[in-house]
Amino acid sequence: MPKRTRIINDPSELVPLLQTFQSKEHKQVFNLLLEEWLTKGAIEDKMGFDATESISILKKCGLLESQWHMPEPGKKPEKEYHSSYSKVQSNFQCSFEDLSDIIILTFNKYEEISDLITELEELVEKGNHSMSSLTRAMNKNPLYIRSLARRSSKLSVMGQRLKMNEENE
Repeated sequence: MPKRTRIINDPSELVPLLQTFQSKEHKQVFNLLLEEWLTKGAIEDKMGFDATESISILKKCGLLESQWHMPEPGKKPEKEYHSSYSKVQSNFQCSFEDLSDIIILTFNKYEEISDLITELEELVEKGNHSMSSLTRAMNKNPLYIRSLARRSSKLSVMGQRLKMNEENE
């Protein structure tokens, strides 16, 4: 099956991608799923480690697709996963100041930026979803807010709005 190309138009989308591929384990899971559809259990059997975090971050990046795997009669169906993309194309322009913010937010330890992430999550939970009002509330530019949201496991960027993720698994 031919693979698709992931097109990146927003520099903040680099945050989860760079985070994903700085980890040897996440990269190994991604490479394994380029070849075939596998359940979480099958991934863990082949890799020898818990793949929950890898699956979660690859899904957040939009690099995985999933479908239900129908097992033998009498057993419970499981989700199986496959890599959605095999190529990337980027098309964006930003200042070096913005790029440096993206890199810092990507590679800083979570503990170093957790206060900012918590503040952003609390604002969104209280109903402040608009990028323009969030930038005023936090006194940061929109690219910084989007990049910060992409570090959060609780937030999703939806154009010029942020929303809380729904628990679906």
